[in-house]
Amino acid sequence: MAFRGVCIPSSNHHYSLSLLPNLSSFSSSRKPTPHLPLSISSFSTAAAETSSSSNVKWRECSPSTVGRRVIATSFVGFGVSRFLFMSKAMAEPALELHRYTDPKEGFTLLVPFSWIKVDKAGATVLFEDANKKANNVGVVVAPTRISSLGEFGTPQFVVDKLIQAERRKESTKEAEVISVSERSGEGGVQVYEFEYKVDSSRGGMKRVFSAAVVASKRLYLLNITHSDSVESPLDTNTRNVLEQILHSFDVAPSS
Repeated sequence: MAFRGVCIPSSNHHYSLSLLPNLSSFSSSRKPTPHLPLSISSFSTAAAETSSSSNVKWRECSPSTVGRRVIATSFVGFGVSRFLFMSKAMAEPALELHRYTDPKEGFTLLVPFSWIKVDKAGATVLFEDANKKANNVGVVVAPTRISSLGEFGTPQFVVDKLIQAERRKESTKEAEVISVSERSGEGGVQVYEFEYKVDSSRGGMKRVFSAAVVASKRLYLLNITHSDSVESPLDTNTRNVLEQILHSFDVAPSS
């Protein structure tokens, strides 16, 4: 099977149509040693010698007392960490979504209300986070000779080609598929959905959600990109919103 021409948009959001399969042509280590409690008896001799030659007074602490103090300190530390995590999550309000429908191409999806619509070469439509442009939602529409995605291949086949294209980029350090699925859209049209992560020298670690649809001899490709670094990992609320955008993508077949 030949692959050249139209491709699924890559995560660097240049929306090139020449990187992926041509749908138009066919269409550590060892555990640390545990810290054992100090034995009170091991210090008894030294304590006796010291107290006989000075006014230093020794007070013994039973192992159970020490254990309770360690456990209490651990719980306090855990509570503080969880409080800071919850405070950060609460400080980041969930993105408010609204529906965008392209009157010319006929696709529809939810997009963050605060994100800005911008012009980008190769993209039919692109919305960017005003505070971080690396976070974006874009759609590419291109003609194809096939009538459905099933004629091209399975969801796994398509995502394999997508990941191969990502790995061929000089800037890509790592690319890994997280999930692959298929659903039915309006009128029973096939929708392939993918989730994967890319570590790039240009944009760092990113999480990407993609969807592909073929309707009326046209290929519709959705690409959702969001930062997912170690310092600022993708939180649950944001992930849920991005998945909602992914599942909202649909195309109305022309009559």
